[in-house]
Amino acid sequence: MTATTHSKNFFRLETYLQSQTGRAIGDFKMIEDGDTVLVCLSGGKDSYTMLSVLMALQKRAPIDFKLIAMNLDQKQPGFPADVLPAYLKSVGVEYVIVDADTYSIVKEKVPEGKTTCSLCSRLRRGVIYRTAKELGANKIALGHHRDDIVQTFFLNLFFGGKMKAMPPKLATDDGQHIVIRPLAYCPEKDIAAYARAMAYPIIPCNLCGSQENLQRKKVKEMLLEWERQNPGRIDNIFAALRSVVPSHLADTELFDFNGLATGLAKVDEAMLFGQTAFSQQPLVFAGGMEENKLEFVRFEKSAPADTQPAGAE
Repeated sequence: MTATTHSKNFFRLETYLQSQTGRAIGDFKMIEDGDTVLVCLSGGKDSYTMLSVLMALQKRAPIDFKLIAMNLDQKQPGFPADVLPAYLKSVGVEYVIVDADTYSIVKEKVPEGKTTCSLCSRLRRGVIYRTAKELGANKIALGHHRDDIVQTFFLNLFFGGKMKAMPPKLATDDGQHIVIRPLAYCPEKDIAAYARAMAYPIIPCNLCGSQENLQRKKVKEMLLEWERQNPGRIDNIFAALRSVVPSHLADTELFDFNGLATGLAKVDEAMLFGQTAFSQQPLVFAGGMEENKLEFVRFEKSAPADTQPAGAE
């Protein structure tokens, strides 16, 4: 599809994705002057979109940074090895194709019928980190989006007993690289619409023959149903991940509950009693009226002397 065939809606969508990506990059300082970013491409809609957006932002960014696109050929049966090199040449980005037969290792180690995703992911991560080191890349960009982050939060909540999601930026275990997720603010539906309009040469993600992560699939379906019933709910959940109040949870490592004492204004007291956004008459302490009883009464303002009701003497 050529640029001349795109509609106004497409350009609005493109501008939105670039804006959201730029905002995420700025909020988390994902890319800085002098960085070399290894952009990981799987051949799916998310990574294609990420590369397109980063290339567009690179052209007008006030800083200088380098992009190197990377695809890992894991030697899965039927993988179309010519698709990504042809596409990357056509868009004029520096790229590298990494050959690493992780497929045979996974098939050897994982019993038939069991999901291969966990081991495959670990092997792939190791190859990516080593590739970044060899190429001198200090940042590694992955194509996870807002919905991936929210889904991961619920997976950890339901099955791991932790309030943990997928961070937009993190350091690798060895501290040598920073992993970034530039699409962290972008909804999946907008990425999918953009990818369809761009007509990317999508490579299927099921070539390994592994079963889809059923738990993630169920969580995704749950969230989509919530969104259908209450549009904007996923936005609200993601906003909550960016607005954590440790004093209103129960993690003693995050908040010093033992250090709380009277006279310390650590917590907004009004928040403890629920919704206070509506207008209400204040209550005042009336004292101890009877034994074992205290009373609060509504405080009514008396009318000023110069605004007495009509007819008053």
